[in-house]
Amino acid sequence: MVRTIALLAALGMMTSPALAQAPVTASFKGVSGSVTVTPAPKGVLIHVEASGLTPGWHGIHIHEKGDCSDAAFKLAGGHVHSATPVVHGLLNPAANDSGDLPNLYAAADGTAKAELFTTAVMMKSLQDADGSAIVIHAKPDDYTSQPIGGAGDRVGCAVIR
Repeated sequence: MVRTIALLAALGMMTSPALAQAPVTASFKGVSGSVTVTPAPKGVLIHVEASGLTPGWHGIHIHEKGDCSDAAFKLAGGHVHSATPVVHGLLNPAANDSGDLPNLYAAADGTAKAELFTTAVMMKSLQDADGSAIVIHAKPDDYTSQPIGGAGDRVGCAVIR
């Protein structure tokens, strides 16, 4: 009887809200590769593998809608945000929006691999009714300019549901 109770208690811990959500993997459109978003107790871990990028730095952000169906990926909307007015930029003294992430570096062959962690969002908010998207931009984010840090066109987009 004691063993049964201990086993049930252990199983109960394994299904806590932080552990109940599974990682989500999605393929990019526009570039080759994928992104895996893994829930963490105080944020999410984002694992990116992409190819077909221009060598150098690229802005990468979490966008508010899980829609990458148009060629320019504009249907993904703006960055996810939790405050109004929305202020962009990891180095902006007025704060930053929840979709801001550090830049992604593509090697000379156009490949990029990175793991990025953010405490600005939780998995549950990324998987709301309209989902969200991870978007790679053509240029680096300068972390201060409005509205997207001068990151330019959207070249890759992956839907998170």
